[in-house]
Amino acid sequence: MAASVPKTMKAVDIRNGKGDTSALFINDQTSVPTPTGSQALVKIRCFGLNRMDLLQREGNYPVPTGAPSTLGVEFSGTIASFSDSPSVEHDWKVGDEVFGLAYGGAYAEYIAVSTHMLIHKPKELSWEVCAGIPETWITATQALFLIGGFEKGQTVLWHAGASSVSIAGIQLAKEEGAAAIYVTASSKEKIDFCKELGATEGFNYKESDWSKELLKATDGRGVDVIVDFVGAAYFNQNLDAVARDGRIVNLGFLGGAVVKDDVDIGRFLRKRCRFEGSSLRSRDEGYQGKLRDQLVEHALPRFKDGRFHVPVEKVFKMSEIKDAHELMESNKTKGKLICTVE
Repeated sequence: MAASVPKTMKAVDIRNGKGDTSALFINDQTSVPTPTGSQALVKIRCFGLNRMDLLQREGNYPVPTGAPSTLGVEFSGTIASFSDSPSVEHDWKVGDEVFGLAYGGAYAEYIAVSTHMLIHKPKELSWEVCAGIPETWITATQALFLIGGFEKGQTVLWHAGASSVSIAGIQLAKEEGAAAIYVTASSKEKIDFCKELGATEGFNYKESDWSKELLKATDGRGVDVIVDFVGAAYFNQNLDAVARDGRIVNLGFLGGAVVKDDVDIGRFLRKRCRFEGSSLRSRDEGYQGKLRDQLVEHALPRFKDGRFHVPVEKVFKMSEIKDAHELMESNKTKGKLICTVE
């Protein structure tokens, strides 16, 4: 039997559709979504913050067609109801504790989300930890394996090593037998944190040319897979740092999208390397569902027994969303920021 569901709910909204953190507010007259197709309605306990949320708030992130305008793509909570469609997965019932990935709408009390993107919440994990898994770990899995083609015995470089995706990626690469795992970060504290997770070595990009330091560490060979969120500012250095037959996976443009300096693209031929951009949120449900299944099969048992860890930097209340966004903008975090829904 479906739980009693109100017609309106509290959700984070943005005055005038975009702006800085001061534009965020709690709209207590937001309509509760109605599940359709393969969707369930989930009463949210916690949701995770991601850098795309900052970009969307500023009006700089293209929301997928049909996605709700409310921010947020990862959450944990309890199933409240279902649509009447036969496309709903049958491994669910009202009251099930779940976490999952959505195209948007997680900064709220309720969310309508495909049952194909839900995961049963293990009793070993908290609501806060579960809300910090879906987007970051699925993105890291996609980047490392599907796009990066990583294989046991290869080497990996994760830029923004203390970011949530790289934190997941370091652990994935270690568990899957990487020969060495390197990171870039803005401080020794963050590099030491990455080493605790399994990184071999890290390079402070504020103090030296990280690509030269990496080549020294690898005796000039470079690394097989580079996962990059920086874009234009690292384009030239990535081509120096990638090994022959290596892959550069670009997931973002924190350092700009336009390469302004002269770049020797002959390295693509000499190194037989590949540069490929990718995203997760714009992928269709079938693609995302396969990654969900991979997460459930390979990563979830390791979360349960403690081999995989989700560092949570700080937990906020939904009413403190401005503070949460400001902390993420500071680039001083070493883990997930989570909000609880009061």
